[in-house]
Amino acid sequence: MKRTSGIAGVCLAACLALGTAGAGIAAAAPGASGADHSAADLAAARDAATAPATVETLSRFFARDGAVARSAAAPRAAGTTVPVRTLAPEFVAGKAGVPIARTEFLATKAVSSDGQIASVWAARQGADWQVVNIATGDDEFRYARLGERKLPGGTVFREPQTDAWYVSGGTKVLPLDKDAIRAVGAKGTTVGAYRDRVRAAYGDKLPGSAYAKKGLAGGYEPAG
Repeated sequence: MKRTSGIAGVCLAACLALGTAGAGIAAAAPGASGADHSAADLAAARDAATAPATVETLSRFFARDGAVARSAAAPRAAGTTVPVRTLAPEFVAGKAGVPIARTEFLATKAVSSDGQIASVWAARQGADWQVVNIATGDDEFRYARLGERKLPGGTVFREPQTDAWYVSGGTKVLPLDKDAIRAVGAKGTTVGAYRDRVRAAYGDKLPGSAYAKKGLAGGYEPAG
């Protein structure tokens, strides 16, 4: 599903390299693949998502179609700030000992006074955490919940080339949506079999490949 996104005055591309947990902060599960962020990172990302300037931008975002007046949007943060991971190029390349996915950004849910939902993405920009995008909907939070129910303690991640969502833990990779079911079946697959599949599909499209250098579909790297 296409998502409306946009933010004034900041970079729209979500960064792929992401450093006092408080209320609404979801700590990374011990030993989780792609646990490349800390509780302090989650807290800093939430602070960026709830800063006055972000709240003002959210008010404009929620009012963009006239559904609610900008002055009455009253955006508020809801739930926990969660890591959003994508399939790691190093895993696709077959490197040993690397996680299946890496953190792309940290997301905080925002809700307007009329019930609209948006996902506020924050990423490290130099020494600070900054909001890099705002998108409609709650995909990041919905799949995080579904993944935890399906495989407690697992790593929820997205395969950006197909927009498929998975959860991985131990030797398993389980599907979380229809795109993932089409790829690996309703019962899922093993980590090894999944690596073979993505390596066959994307191994020649990794950063530095001839495919990527030609600028075809941006190479492997997902757009922000």
